[in-house]
Amino acid sequence: MLRSWLDWHRETLAVKCAGLTEDQLRTRSVPPSTLSLLGLVRHMADVERTWFRRRLNGEGLGRIYFSDDDPDGEFDNAGTASAEEAFATWREEIEHARAAEAACADLDATTKTGREGVHYSLRWILIHMIEEYARHNGHADLLRERIDGATGE
Repeated sequence: MLRSWLDWHRETLAVKCAGLTEDQLRTRSVPPSTLSLLGLVRHMADVERTWFRRRLNGEGLGRIYFSDDDPDGEFDNAGTASAEEAFATWREEIEHARAAEAACADLDATTKTGREGVHYSLRWILIHMIEEYARHNGHADLLRERIDGATGE
């Protein structure tokens, strides 16, 4: 059930972005926010990587779109970013995430690397990811409505 809900939320973000031009995907919400649909896709690519590859698998990977020096880079730098690249990266990170969680037979298995000394179970990660997507899909719904009036699930 957790995997199904996570996939549903992943697909919901894709649906919110479907049929839009690159410029529309870059459309910001309201000043001073740099929130955009493209920024959300870039953000979720990093979130997928962080929880499944960096934490669960312990892979020594860096962040994709932001850094300590540019903590909101996934949003702030979306104004000139390639939508094609961002969606390809996001989809690739989802596939890596699915492989990492499938390799964990036990939902109570914990992360190989912690955050501030805390290790998380795969169950916790899946629930957190559902929450993360659900929250951002709410943002995506408002952004999409602003762009072309489309609303819905």
